Amino acid sequence: MTRTRLHAPDPQSVTFVELFFDLVFVFAVTQVTALTAGDLTAAGVVRSLVLFWLVWWSWTQFTWTLNPADTEHTLVRACTLLATAVAFVMATAVSDAYGSDPLWFVVPYLVVRLLGLALQVRVDLERGDIDDRRGVWRWAGTSTVVLLVVLAGGFVGVQGRTWLWALAIGGDLAAASFAGRGYLWDLHPAHFAERHGLFVIIALGESLIVAGTAVASDERTPALIGAAGAALVVACLLWWTYFGWLKEALQEGLRATTPQDVGRVARDAFSLAHFALVCGIVGFAVAVEEIVAHPDEALHDEVALALGSGVALFVGFSAFALWRARGIVLVTRLVVLAATLLAMVAVPDDLPVWTLAALATGLLVTIVSEERRRPTAGAGGEVVLDDGGRDQDADAVEPGGAGIGAVPGPGLPGPATAAP
Repeated sequence: MTRTRLHAPDPQSVTFVELFFDLVFVFAVTQVTALTAGDLTAAGVVRSLVLFWLVWWSWTQFTWTLNPADTEHTLVRACTLLATAVAFVMATAVSDAYGSDPLWFVVPYLVVRLLGLALQVRVDLERGDIDDRRGVWRWAGTSTVVLLVVLAGGFVGVQGRTWLWALAIGGDLAAASFAGRGYLWDLHPAHFAERHGLFVIIALGESLIVAGTAVASDERTPALIGAAGAALVVACLLWWTYFGWLKEALQEGLRATTPQDVGRVARDAFSLAHFALVCGIVGFAVAVEEIVAHPDEALHDEVALALGSGVALFVGFSAFALWRARGIVLVTRLVVLAATLLAMVAVPDDLPVWTLAALATGLLVTIVSEERRRPTAGAGGEVVLDDGGRDQDADAVEPGGAGIGAVPGPGLPGPATAAP
């Protein structure tokens, strides 16, 4: 059947063209990881953060664009594949972004952003149920001004470039806030959560490749096997803290959000919180790369800081995302995280495997505790208890002091999106 509309007639799952697009951006994440590992100074980390924001924001803009789009439509597929090809050039030039020829990064970045903006406006214009489209025009107009700032950064020195690109970050945040005022964004929650979940799992997989490469190419000493094995355990436990149940809870929270609030919740719980969460994966990967390269040496301070901050960002901002989407505070997760970071300092520092073991222990305690007391979705979308309906206490609380399974009034609102 010939598809005539760019706007999807019904909510859809993630398609292969979207996954193909995502893989290129995860490659860009690995490039940022390598850039960070090569300069673990304060200034180097700041530059990597600024650069990664640009990469992330171009991905998240396309995620918002493709969410209501019909990705089976020929034009949408062609535009996405073109953006994938251009993003690949951008990813290969990540190491040049602060070098002498930054335009190899800047120009592809601008093209990807402009393709996403153009497609987003085109899809939005096909919505037949809304007359006020000022939100998407405000978003596109403000974002275009920000892109000029990014372009200007390509023509100045490294220090000025960092400042201009940091200014562009502020502009992106302002555009996201300004565009969302009074505008009903067209979002399909299941698809939106799935895209972010896939990005997280692919990025976690890339961190394992670092450890696997070392084991495959170096002599398999007991220290190397122990460090690589411990890193694998930590990565698997990080996976569980997100995919064990939290991803579905985030999706349900977004689904139950009112049309007036769905844009802001999606922005905060996914676009912003997941940026910090993936930054945590980058920090973890940087530390693992150094650990498996020197498995029998004590951790340097900067490597220990990358490891601890990476796990803290991943676990902490997953909790923030849930709070923003569902109003639930994961008290145990945050308390155990703090205790685990303190344990990192207390364990013997002669071998990195002990530090990884401390992290694994803390993550395991978190997982076991939350598996016993976690919110689940009932048949009508309401929050219910997972252990027979008994009221819970300190593990997670909602605003007003209610237990993890409490619901405000008769129940949470039913499914809601900004537009069909």
